[in-house]
Parts: sequence; structure tokens; C-alpha cells
Amino acid sequence: MSEDDLEIDLDDLTRRMDGAMVALKHEFASLRTGRASASMLDPVMVDAYGATTPINQVGTVNVPEPRMVTINVWDKSLVNKVEKAIMDSGLGINPQTNGTIIMLPIPELNEERRRELTKVAAQYAEQARVAVRNVRRDGMEQLKKAKNAGMSEDDQKIWHDEIQELTDKHIAQIDKALETKQAEIMQV
Repeated sequence: MSEDDLEIDLDDLTRRMDGAMVALKHEFASLRTGRASASMLDPVMVDAYGATTPINQVGTVNVPEPRMVTINVWDKSLVNKVEKAIMDSGLGINPQTNGTIIMLPIPELNEERRRELTKVAAQYAEQARVAVRNVRRDGMEQLKKAKNAGMSEDDQKIWHDEIQELTDKHIAQIDKALETKQAEIMQV
């Protein structure tokens, strides 16, 4: 066996753990915190032209003020479908239509809804932690294969510590992101 066969691909593990962080940030962005954000409409899909399409592909999404999102629908025939998609999305927002412009006033979050959203944020964070741990498990399996291929005990220990350190760093980042998001949600 060559020396390269005994190397663990830390760059790949780092990239995959970073991917879990990016996914978490994207999910956090779609959580409503009482402030208007164009990204809160990302999960909403409209049945347009026989296919499900993201809202930002049927109209222009703007945030003209902190508590208002507007969607300027390009095709007048889709206005009702966009409105229905928003009502069915579970965002808890009632759209107001003015021609081809749909206005979404963002209501203040009540205490109960804020607590629910912090629980949802915690679930997203837990999914990200699981993803990071799965990447760690893959790294440990690579290590096991390298051990069977003749990697020395010292090298195994070094790689094990490197993988564990990488995992701990990413879990800490997830916890910090969750803490920040929960504080943002609970802020009145």
C-alpha cells in the first residue's frame, strides 16, 4: 500500500460538514422572526404552467419596509395561484392583492408562536448535528479501512483526533447559530 492510501480526506469531511452548516443557515433564513424577509417565501411553491415553481420565478419579491413583503406577479393569470400557495404554506400570513401586486403584511409574533419557532429552530439544528455526526462516522470508517491497510497506531490516533476536533468545531458552530437564531426569534 502506498502512503496516499493511508491518508484520510479531511478536506472532503470539512466540505461536507460545512455543507450541513450552509443548509442550516438556509433553513434558519426561512424561519419567520417577525421581520420581513424575502427568503421566508423560499419554501413556498406555486402551481404554475403545470409545474410547481418557486415564487421568485413567477414574480419579483421585495421588502419595502420591515413588516411588509410584496410580490409583483409577472403573469396576471397566476395571481390567484400565488395567493393560494401563500395561504396554504403555513406561514400564517394573509396576502392582500392589488392588481398584480400581492402584499404580505408581517404580523407581530405572539409569545406562543415565538416559542414554537424556537422549537422548530432547535429541530433544524439537531438535523444539522446529525448530518455532521454522519460525516464524522464516514471519516471513522475511512480510518478503520486505513488501519486494516496498515496505518500505524500513532497515525490512527492523530487522524482520530483531527476528525473529532473538526466535528466538535462544527457542532459548536451549530449551537452558536441556534443560540443566535433563538434570541432573534424571542426578541420583541
